[in-house]
Parts: sequence; structure tokens; C-alpha cells
Amino acid sequence: MTDARARATAFCAAFGLHVPILQAPMASASPPALAAAVAGAGGMGGLGALMSDARGIRDWVSTFRSSSNGAFQINLWVPEAAPVRDPAHEAAVRQVLSGLAGAEVPEAGPGPFLQDFEAQCAAMLEAAPATASSIMGLFPPAVVAQMKARGMKWIANATTVAEALAAQAAGADAVVAQGAEAGGHRGSYVNAAAEQQLVGLFALLPQMADALDVPVVAAGGIMDGRAVAAALTLGASAVQLGTAFLRCPETGVHPAYAEAVGRTRPEDTVLTRGFSGRLGRSVRNQVTEAFAGAVPPAPYPVQRALTAKVRDVAAAANDSTRMQTWAGQGAALARSEPAGEVVRRVWAEAEALLP
Repeated sequence: MTDARARATAFCAAFGLHVPILQAPMASASPPALAAAVAGAGGMGGLGALMSDARGIRDWVSTFRSSSNGAFQINLWVPEAAPVRDPAHEAAVRQVLSGLAGAEVPEAGPGPFLQDFEAQCAAMLEAAPATASSIMGLFPPAVVAQMKARGMKWIANATTVAEALAAQAAGADAVVAQGAEAGGHRGSYVNAAAEQQLVGLFALLPQMADALDVPVVAAGGIMDGRAVAAALTLGASAVQLGTAFLRCPETGVHPAYAEAVGRTRPEDTVLTRGFSGRLGRSVRNQVTEAFAGAVPPAPYPVQRALTAKVRDVAAAANDSTRMQTWAGQGAALARSEPAGEVVRRVWAEAEALLP
């Protein structure tokens, strides 16, 4: 199958969808209500489980399944080696953050700063969604084998053709082509390489589609039916939207964050390690500017632990200029409307443009 509609139809049949639209599994913005609304409109909902322990994963799945029998994915971050700690550097980072918080930022402590990945995988396998997805790397072979044994499909995020080919070789059933326009964290398999792997979606997508035998899901800057139709024409079988859902009531992000998204021009987003230590696209604000200077961020996930106080203070003050405000370059096109309406509208717009 080579034409856009045929690819989309085949993808929907394989993944149990009515429309080829996936909700990006955003770690800080993927409540069950959002996923259920997207699934109810025929797309695929998603849990970004980075910050969820095993019980949190089970509870999310239970809540989703109590309100929807539609499709959803559970997304996990593949962990990297523990960072090398530098107390002097962390002290300098704390000084910068204390100025932003208006109060002393405490030491990060010894950690751990992340959930137990093996326990997360076990909970994901226990829940056995039809689809699981990975970012920042590939699931271990043993996990992939257990997923396949349960009949689960695996969607792997990739930022380059080389990463996509590695995912296909490891058993991925589909690959997300994450363009540089995308909001949130870059999915680079090698953390240190992220700045060198910034390929725009419409350059990356056709090359990835040509190189792979599995379907490609386009992500990054897709906000309306024009972009969906273009992505499908360039070889995608489906699309994944994240920023487009940030202003939906079901997403439940802080009102100041949602308002900031609506007024953000493409040039108002920046790539930064300031919030977490890993590269991601955010609305430019005081935090991103503070770490664009002489003091670089601490490594992931230490930086994320250190910025917690600033995030809390900003939320209490309704101040998006100090919030963690992930957003893609298409942010200004996000609408404040129910998530199901976003799915239906975007697909209707795309269908009107597709031959």
C-alpha cells in the first residue's frame, strides 16, 4: 500500500483505531480523562508513565478502562547510566534557582530521582495494553519478548533514521518520527547527542518512511488537518499530537501554562536542558534564559530534582515565566476545546485535503 489513505487505513486496522491520530503520552499531561476523550473520538490515548510507579500505572489503567474501551498506549522512558555528580556545579545551579524561586533551593540529595524501570515494565506487562511505547532508547530484549507473547504492539520513538532502523531491528511494530519542532523532551537514544540530532519533521519523515518496513507515525508541529494531510502524503501512516491537546480541558495543565501555549509564536520556543538536564523544547521563559548563560544545568535527572522548588513556587504564583512549559513550535495553533473535538476536527480537515 503506497497511498496516504491506504496507509492510514492499514495502520488503524492494525492498532484498533478509527482515525490515525495518537495522543502523545506526555509525562506531565496525560490524565486518563484526556486519553479517554481521544480514544472515544477514535484515536489512541496515552499514559506518559515516566513519573508513575507500578501502582500509579495500574491505577491509571484502571481509571481509563472504567471510562473507555478504546485504544491507549503506555509509554516508558528507557533509563540511561547514572549521572556523574559534581557538588560544586550543583551548588552553582542551586544559586541560580534560588534567585528564581526567591528562596533557598535545597540540595538534591542522593536520589534515586526516578521510578524503578523494571517495576514499571512489570506493571506495564501486567496491564497488557494493546500498545506500549518507548522513548530515549529501546526496550530490553526480554521485555520485548514478553510483550510479543502477550500480543502487545511496540511503538518506538526515534529522532534519526539510524535510531529508527535500530528500533525496527529490535522488533518495533511502528516508529514515531519525532521532528525537531516537537514540544517536550527530545527522544535521542544518546543523551549527549541530542543537540546534533535536530532534524525537522518534513525532512526526517520521508527518509524514515523510505528506510523502514514498519509504519511511521509523524510527530512534531502537527496541529491541524493541513499538517496531518502533509505528513500522510510524505509517508506517515498516522500522526501523534501533543501540544495540540495542551489547552483542552481534559488535559488539566495549569491555567497559566495553557494560556502561555496559546500566545506562543514558533520563535518563542527554545530547546533547553534547564528544566530537567535533558534537552527539550519549551516556551522561552526565565528558567530557559537562566540556563542559557554561564552556569549550565546539572545532568539529568539531578537538574529535574533541583528545579522542583521553582516549579512549585511558579505554580502557586500562577507565573508561567518560571513554570516548566513544554510546547512545540505550532503552539499558537492549539485551541481551547474538548480533546474529542480536536481529534474529530483535525481528521475532518485532513480528509478534505487528501485525494
